[in-house]
Amino acid sequence: MPIVTADRLTRVSAALLRAAGASEEEADAVAIGCVNANLAGHDSHGVIAVPTYLDRIKAGHIVPGAKWTVVQESPTTTVIDGHWGFGFHVNAKAMALTIEKGRTANVAACTVFRQSHVGRLAAYPLMAMRAGMIGIATADSGRSPKHVAPFGGKEARLGTNPISIAVPSDLDAPFYLDMATSAVAAGKIQLAVARGEEIPTGWIIDAEGRHTTDPTQYRKGGALLPLGGTEGYKGSGLAAMVEVLCGLLTGLGFGVEPTGRHNDGCFMAVFNVAAFRPLQEFKREVAEFARYLKSTPPSEGSNGVYYPGEIEGLREQQRLRDGIEIEDATWEKLRALAREYRLDTVLDLA
Repeated sequence: MPIVTADRLTRVSAALLRAAGASEEEADAVAIGCVNANLAGHDSHGVIAVPTYLDRIKAGHIVPGAKWTVVQESPTTTVIDGHWGFGFHVNAKAMALTIEKGRTANVAACTVFRQSHVGRLAAYPLMAMRAGMIGIATADSGRSPKHVAPFGGKEARLGTNPISIAVPSDLDAPFYLDMATSAVAAGKIQLAVARGEEIPTGWIIDAEGRHTTDPTQYRKGGALLPLGGTEGYKGSGLAAMVEVLCGLLTGLGFGVEPTGRHNDGCFMAVFNVAAFRPLQEFKREVAEFARYLKSTPPSEGSNGVYYPGEIEGLREQQRLRDGIEIEDATWEKLRALAREYRLDTVLDLA
């Protein structure tokens, strides 16, 4: 697999998106968002998704240049219609507006609907964290095809429905959670297929409801399993609550619309730490708490305890230094797209 620098991956991805009709601002938002996911080790949400986004532009499912609008608002709340724009771009604007309201009101929230895939969900709570706020985001896929079987079932009725929370701290690597409520993100199944790898038992079931380690069974009528293994009712319950916040509260509804247009509904909220206690004291204590967790003696076979977000921070530093490994299938797709848009020479992908 080729090893590519983050800067080059960003340049290639942005150029392809611009060639497909994205504005410079939209292309940069998507390219940087994807590469940041690669840097953090979430390759399932990295540049592997760029060809899919280009396909959705061609199909009319993503509308470059779409003007997002505020449907209704109050001093602390906003409802935003993305008009099928790039989720990376629309959702970042929505979080920025929510942060601005949080500066005045101390607590603010928004819902966003009719936007494309928002990428790595942590990107948005991390914006709030950098503004001295606790940020929370949840997302679902509206009425587009579902991927996760509810606990005890064999048919997909839920999305992967991630939850992310980021907290200000004095730590080198941010303190944050970013998790799917399924056993694994759907993109990791795609990644395993691209790499020709088996997957662990407990990630998916096949069309007959049987556990399998073959990732190709997922696209043959299989389904992801909810988080929790034998206690999967916990992940299933969390996913159901995300559906309520992101599907019902946004008005997207539940179930599947046969046209299958991908539609990320989001609920996001911010809490201004300074409204509760001095920010610097809080940041210092979060760092102390993280170090307290890390001082736990390791269990058998463990490398020790990492606080939430630490592994991603360490991986980002390593990949910035050494480059990002891209699976051959993804790299070949990017090269083919560069040829299609006559950018292969310009991007040195001939």
